[in-house]
Amino acid sequence: MSAKSTKRHIDDVQRQLTHARESQRILEEQVALWRENLEESRIKALVSETPLQSIEFKEMSRHVQVAEAELVRRAGEVVKLTATRDELLQGWDPSS
Repeated sequence: MSAKSTKRHIDDVQRQLTHARESQRILEEQVALWRENLEESRIKALVSETPLQSIEFKEMSRHVQVAEAELVRRAGEVVKLTATRDELLQGWDPSS
């Protein structure tokens, strides 16, 4: 691969990595808020002992589980992109 082509590939991977990190950061903030809401929902379900509150808690719990799984996936994507970028940088000679 030519130095120019490698540079373009590194730039592309870096853009993807920046986007992935930002996306992960935003989701982390959302998940933190949803966890707080989940705890409030759990307490309401315990105190009210109504079927509706229990259903709301179960729905919120599923929502948080899905979001946490997505957070793990995005963290894996960041790790993969970082490794790809680092590998490209190791083999890149900008002077050639």
